[in-house]
Amino acid sequence: MISIIQIVSTWTIPVLIAFIPLYASLRKVPVYETFVDGAKDGFGTAIGIIPHLVGMMTAIGMFRASGALDALIGVIRPALELIGIPSDVLPLALLRPITGAGSLAFVTDLIKEQGPDSFAARVASAIQGSTDTTLYVLTVYFGAVGIRNARYALKVGLFSDLVGFFAAVAACWLLFGLV
Repeated sequence: MISIIQIVSTWTIPVLIAFIPLYASLRKVPVYETFVDGAKDGFGTAIGIIPHLVGMMTAIGMFRASGALDALIGVIRPALELIGIPSDVLPLALLRPITGAGSLAFVTDLIKEQGPDSFAARVASAIQGSTDTTLYVLTVYFGAVGIRNARYALKVGLFSDLVGFFAAVAACWLLFGLV
């Protein structure tokens, strides 16, 4: 069974890359011209996203450099340790909704420090996969398409991140036991 999964996962992307242009040419779609038009649109989108991206990255840098992240973690840490959440993953819970790259760097460092089989590393990996970069998505993508009123998107996104955080911790408790 594992060898079948390995074969499928190895060949899925190359088959799709070959299949899509072949299928499009059979349907008489001008493949190259369509690709070039899409690339032009993508370039315009990238240019439109840059100001929002720079603003978000500046805000993240200021949040971390000001010590606000450390202060917030210091306030939350005692309460979560009482219910069995490893204190080492608290910065991830706060970073993940803000920045994907920063949270991935944090998880990587945590795994290097404590090892990939430590409970904290497993919880951090589960959190990384169970939550999203909500503020980044709202800032960059909503800004790129001109949505000014996110309405419930921020509340729902942050609530989803909170649920994902606790679900990841609970799953690790069930799968690996509380350490």
